[in-house]
Amino acid sequence: MSELSRRQLMTATAALGVAGSLPAVAAARTPDTPIVWLDGDAPGFNEGMTFGIPWPLGAVKASTQFALGDVPVQSWPIAYWPDGSLKWSAHATAAGAASAANYRLKPGTPAAPAASVKVTQTTDSIAITCGDRQWTVPTRGEVLISGATVAGRQVMGAVSLTVLTQDTPGLDDSDAVKQTRHRGVVTRATIEQAGPVRVVIKLDGHHSDGARQWLPFSVRLYAHAGAESLRIVHSFIWDGDETTDFIRGIGLTASVPMRDELYDRHVRFTGQEGGVWGEAVRPLTGLRRDTGKVNREAQVAGRAIPDLAGMNANVRANLVHIPAWGDFTLSQSTADGYSIKKRTLPGHGWIDVISSHRASGLVYAGGATGGVTLGLKDFWQRAATRLDVRNAASEEAAVTAWLWSPDGPAMDMRTYRPVWGMETFEAQNKGLDITYEDYEPGWDRAYGAARTSELMLWALAATPERPRLAQMAVATATPPRLTTTPVRLHQAGVFGEWSLPDTSTPIRAAIENRFTYQLDYYLSQIEQHRWYGFWNYGDVMHTYDADRHAWRYDIGGFAWDNSELSTDMMLWYGYLRSGRADVFRMAEAMTRQTGEADVYHLGPWKGFGTRHGVQFFSDSSKQPRVSQAAYRRFFYYLTADERTGDLMRDLVNSENSLQNVYIERKVRAGGTGQARERVPGTVDCAFGTSWGSFIAAWFTEWERTADTKWRDRIVNGMNTIATMKYGWFAGGAPFDLKTGKFLGAGDKVSISHLNGVFGVYEMHMELLPLLDVPAYKKVWLDYCKYYNAPETEIEAFLGEKPRGRNLREGHSRLTAYAARELKDEALAKRAWEELLGGDNPRWRTNLKPQTTRIAGSDVLHPLDEDPAISTNGAAQWGLAATANLALIPQALDAEGAGYL
Repeated sequence: MSELSRRQLMTATAALGVAGSLPAVAAARTPDTPIVWLDGDAPGFNEGMTFGIPWPLGAVKASTQFALGDVPVQSWPIAYWPDGSLKWSAHATAAGAASAANYRLKPGTPAAPAASVKVTQTTDSIAITCGDRQWTVPTRGEVLISGATVAGRQVMGAVSLTVLTQDTPGLDDSDAVKQTRHRGVVTRATIEQAGPVRVVIKLDGHHSDGARQWLPFSVRLYAHAGAESLRIVHSFIWDGDETTDFIRGIGLTASVPMRDELYDRHVRFTGQEGGVWGEAVRPLTGLRRDTGKVNREAQVAGRAIPDLAGMNANVRANLVHIPAWGDFTLSQSTADGYSIKKRTLPGHGWIDVISSHRASGLVYAGGATGGVTLGLKDFWQRAATRLDVRNAASEEAAVTAWLWSPDGPAMDMRTYRPVWGMETFEAQNKGLDITYEDYEPGWDRAYGAARTSELMLWALAATPERPRLAQMAVATATPPRLTTTPVRLHQAGVFGEWSLPDTSTPIRAAIENRFTYQLDYYLSQIEQHRWYGFWNYGDVMHTYDADRHAWRYDIGGFAWDNSELSTDMMLWYGYLRSGRADVFRMAEAMTRQTGEADVYHLGPWKGFGTRHGVQFFSDSSKQPRVSQAAYRRFFYYLTADERTGDLMRDLVNSENSLQNVYIERKVRAGGTGQARERVPGTVDCAFGTSWGSFIAAWFTEWERTADTKWRDRIVNGMNTIATMKYGWFAGGAPFDLKTGKFLGAGDKVSISHLNGVFGVYEMHMELLPLLDVPAYKKVWLDYCKYYNAPETEIEAFLGEKPRGRNLREGHSRLTAYAARELKDEALAKRAWEELLGGDNPRWRTNLKPQTTRIAGSDVLHPLDEDPAISTNGAAQWGLAATANLALIPQALDAEGAGYL
C-alpha cells in the first residue's frame, strides 16, 4: 500500500472509539532527521538504495513528501499511527547520488533525478528504461528478462532460472542417479512501483520439467534511476518429496552476446579485499612471440586491442593458433576455500588456475562492445556456491550464479534420524527428557520451508576496469545502506520502550559492557564454529557443551536455535541501541534465515515455525512463536524490504493452523494427542506463545493498512482475557477463530515460563499506549507484578501455590514495567535483583564476563569459549537489561553498587 486514502484516514481516526480513545499526546514536532551511512563512511560506489525512517505520533501527515537535500529521492508510507499520521516512511535514492557523509531528511519537494527510471507495459512484456539502458521483462514464460540494451545495442540476452535434481542423494556407489532439469516458468508479473527513482517488478512462478510443476518462486527486480544494474531478490519454497527429490543445483543464468574478436573478450572473477582475477578468452600475454606492449596492456586492462595492424605480420597471422578458452568456473566449495578452473570446450580437460580462501561472489563476461556482470550476496557464507562462464568463445556466452552449487553434495532434505522405537508419545517424552528433542515421526519434514537470495545484475557497454569491478563486488557482498542514528530512532517512539547506551555510572557501564560482550561473542562464534551454509547461515546454536568444547550441534533441542527465546530481538535491539553495522548484518542474516527456512509457507503447518533442533525442520513442535512477525518487523521497517513484508502478511491468518496442530498433544489429554472437545471453529490457544505471536502480525497489518479490523481482533482477545478469573495466569483458553475472542471462565491456573518471553512483552509495550483497554491492562499488570513474586505473594494472590515459573532474568522486565506503571519502588528494586541476582549466587549475573582461549589437541583449531553464554540466558538477559534501563533506571542507580 503506497498511500493512505482520505476515507481510510477518516475511518482510522473515527474508529478509535471502538477500543477507547488514543492516549492524549502533545502535538509532536517534526524531528530533525540525520541520514547516515550504516558503515560510517560514504561508499565509493552505489546503485541506489532504500531505507525506512520512523516518525513520532502525530508529527507528520501521511501525505507528506520528503526531500533529501540535492539527492533524488522517492518516498512512500509503509506504516501509520492510529490517528492517521505517518509512522514509517520508505525512501529510495538514485544510483550514485548519495555520496556525502550525511544528509538531512525533511518534508519538502524532492530533487528530481537527472533521468527518471520508467516502466511501460504491453500485453506480453514490461520495459524498464533507465537512461540509455532498457531491460525487457516478459509477463509470462521461461525467462525472467528477455534482454537488455545500452544505447540501442543489445548487451545481454535472456535471463532464466534452472533447478537440477536427481532421484537419489548420490553418496553411495550403489546409487544410480537420474538427473532432471527444471526451468523456471513465470506465471504472473506485477508492477509494484513505477518510478521516478525506483521501479519494482514482482515475478511469480514455479519450476517445471515439462510434466511436473513444483518449487514455487517469486523474483523481484529493482531498478534505481541512474543505475546500470538490477537488484534481484529470489525466493523459493521447498515442496518436494525428500526421499526422491535431491536438488543438485539452483542457478540464475544470463546469456551474453559475444561479438568481439576472441582476444577482445574478457572474463573476470572477484576475490576478497578488492582482488580481481581476469583473463581474455584468447590471451595475448606470455606467448613465445611478442604481441606488442600496448596490446598486452590493453588486453589485461579489458580494453580492445589498439594496434593489431602494428603487430608483427607473422605473429598476427598465427593468433588463430592460440587456444581459445570457452568455459570458466569459480567454485566456493566451503566457507574456507574456492578454486578457479577453465577449459577450452566441453569434452576436454579442465585446467586448474588458482585457489584461495573466500570469494566475494562476482563474475563478468563480455568484451569491448558490451557484457554482463552477475553477483551473489553471501556467496561464501552460503557455500557451496559457484559462478560459471560458458561458451565464451562462441557467439553467445552464458553467465550463471549457482545459489546451490552442482559441485557440492545434492540437497538432502531427509530427516537425520530414524524412528528408533519412538512411535508413542510416552517414548517421545522420554526422548525429550534425555536429549531435549521433541521428536515425532512424520513431523520432521522441511516441506513448506523457503529461502531467499539476493543478486546483482549489470548490463554493461564494455568491460569494466578492475577497480570498478572491485567496487561492484563490495556493493554486492555488503550493500551500502542509509539509515538514521540510534538517537533519532529512539526519539520516534517505535519498537516499544528501549534504552540508549548509558555508561554514566559504574553499574550502568557494567551492564552496557555485558550486553556488548554478548553481541561480540555471538559474532565471533559464527566464524569460529563456521555457522554457514545455504539453509543455516544466519542462525546460531542454542547451548554449549564445555566437555567437547563445542556447541551441541547434534543433541536434540540444544542444536540450532530457531529464534528460541527471541534471539532475533536481542540482536535487533542491540543494533537499535548501537547503530553497529556488524550487528545489523548479523540480525539481517538471522531474519532471512529464521523467517524463511524455519517457517512453513505452505502445507498443513503454514504460518508456524519449528522449535530448536538438530535440523531446522526436525523438531516436531510446530508453533507460531517461531514464525511470528515480531521478529521480522525491525528489518522490514528499517529497509522497506518487500519480501519481509510478504512474509509478515502471510501470517495474518496463521491462527487457523491451530486446527491442524494441537501444540500440547503430548502433555494434555492424557497424552492421547486429542484436543479437548471444542465448539466447531474454536481451537486451544496459549496467551503468550500463540496469541502473543498472532497479535504481532495483526498489529503490523493494522499499521501497514490502517484497516481497523486487525486492531479490533486484538482488542477482542484483550477484552475476553480481562473477564477471566485468573486473567493471564489462566495461561490460555479456547479461541474463536472467527471473532478473535477467548471463551471460558479462565478459572484454572496454568503457568508456562514461555508465555511471556517470545516477543509478547515487546508487543505489549507497543500496543498498550495505543489501545485504551483498562480492564485488560489491569490483568496484564497483575501478571507482570506477580509472575516473579516470592512464593508467599503469588500464592496469596492466586489462592494456590503455582508451578511452571522459570526464566527469572527475562521476566524481570515484566516486573520493571509493573513497577513503573504502579510507581512501586519496592517492585523496581526487585526487578533489578531479578536481573542481576541480588544476594542469591544461583542468579548472580557475571558483569565481568570473559572468554577462555582453548587451543592445542583439545580442539581442531583455537576457540574462544564462554560456557555460561547460551541463547537462553543471553537473549533474555539482553532484552531485559535494555527494557529495565528504559523503565526504572533510577532504581538501579540507588542499588547499583551492590551488584558490582
